[in-house]
Amino acid sequence: MEYTVHEIAAMLRASFVGNGDLMIMGVNQIDKASHGDLTFMGQKKYYQYLETTKATCVLVPIETTVKPGEDQAFVFVADPYRAYITLMNEIREHSTLRVGYRHPSSHIDLSANIAPTAYISSGCYIGPNCTVGEYVKLHPNVVLMENISIGDNTEIMPNVTLYPRTTIGQSCLIHAGAVIGSDGFGYVNNVDGSYEKIPHVGRTTIGNNVEIGANTTIDRGALSETIIGNGVKIDNLVHIAHNVEIGDNTAIAAQAGISGSTLIGQRVRIAGQVGLAGHLSLADDVTMLAQSGVGKSITKAGAYLGSPAKEYSQAVRIEGGLRMLPQLLKDVQDLRHKLQILEQKK
Repeated sequence: MEYTVHEIAAMLRASFVGNGDLMIMGVNQIDKASHGDLTFMGQKKYYQYLETTKATCVLVPIETTVKPGEDQAFVFVADPYRAYITLMNEIREHSTLRVGYRHPSSHIDLSANIAPTAYISSGCYIGPNCTVGEYVKLHPNVVLMENISIGDNTEIMPNVTLYPRTTIGQSCLIHAGAVIGSDGFGYVNNVDGSYEKIPHVGRTTIGNNVEIGANTTIDRGALSETIIGNGVKIDNLVHIAHNVEIGDNTAIAAQAGISGSTLIGQRVRIAGQVGLAGHLSLADDVTMLAQSGVGKSITKAGAYLGSPAKEYSQAVRIEGGLRMLPQLLKDVQDLRHKLQILEQKK
């Protein structure tokens, strides 16, 4: 990262005060930044650092009246945090990965259809009948088995494995170690107590603008499809089982587990370590709070908590009641003792 203050302001279409030729080479928090860093004042509680930060460039709200120090510049924006995100995305678009590059150690099957602008890094394997779209970036050791389709502008980080018949949409980001399209956990019991594997011959379909976290696993359908809708955001270490369908713009935090054939609506929020049993559904706009256990379908939008999951207000009342139990038990024991004394006096 090497940009001048003037270039940064131009990318944000913003005005600035200070030396526009100062060079920015990194980013950091406002209270930890040093010379050469860019930072931003995202919340009012960080205002105290504005006069003491060592950052060379600070993205500040338009109404800011504090003046930059020597060898420092302030860039004025409506929302510093969103401006920072915009800037980082802009810089990322200008990455140094070579368009159309094919590393000599990569293996590309002759039947694969690779767009001329795609970037294929070292150790990648692209199997038969795969399609890789325009400006796709495959980082080292990505494995695409047969009959896989990847949409334009998608980026796949190192050591990701895509099993056969997986479809990835446009502008997706898949982080290192993710496995997509593997067999689901499906067996039948034999008479002798052993297990026989159920063949999984379905597929996995990922929509557009989806982000999938590191070491997340998504199983393919047993017969039909596992479907991840457009705009879905999945954290690290999430497991999504076979035949699950997830609606558009749903977000799932780390260590959540979703059992097979579960249907999740649009704009659902699933917090960390939430577990969902199989063959149930969540309505649109449901929020599952951390460590909740969902054992039956939820048909009404709102926040839910607990195991088994309950509406948030009810769960909080129950929790409040549980905290009162020790005192209630003591009160009952005291009353019982007093009753015994009264009985003895009769």
